[in-house]
Formats: sequence, structure tokens, C-alpha cells
Amino acid sequence: MKWGTFIVITLAALMMILFENPQMGRYSGKDKLAFSVLLAFGWVITLLLVIYPELPGPTQLVDAVYKPLSKLIEK
Repeated sequence: MKWGTFIVITLAALMMILFENPQMGRYSGKDKLAFSVLLAFGWVITLLLVIYPELPGPTQLVDAVYKPLSKLIEK
């Protein structure tokens, strides 16, 4: 595994948490949970793409899901 990349990605996520934490006090619990879940999801996906570069990215997943729908809409 590329430890330098792992550390940089983790530090970026931690900096986002530290930067947003003082401002998150005025938001509801749902907003805090949404921020935490989205940040964790993005962190995990980024690390998976670093570890396994041949893994399809999120845009390819969206293409696979919506391509059949776009064919139905075009007709």
C-alpha cells in the first residue's frame, strides 16, 4: 500500500473535520450525521481507489445504473 498517499488522504479528511467542527455546533444532529457519513464514504472510496487503481470509479457505477434508463428515455 502507498503509505504516503494514505497519510495525506487521512490528514485531508482530518483537516476537514477540524475546520468544520466549530461551525457544526449550530447545525442539527441530522446535518452532523450527513456530514460524517458523506466524509467517511468519500474517504473509504478514495482509499479503495488508491489501493486498487483498476477498481471502477463512482462515475462508472453511475453510468452502469443510468445507461439503461437513458435508452428508455431517448425512445
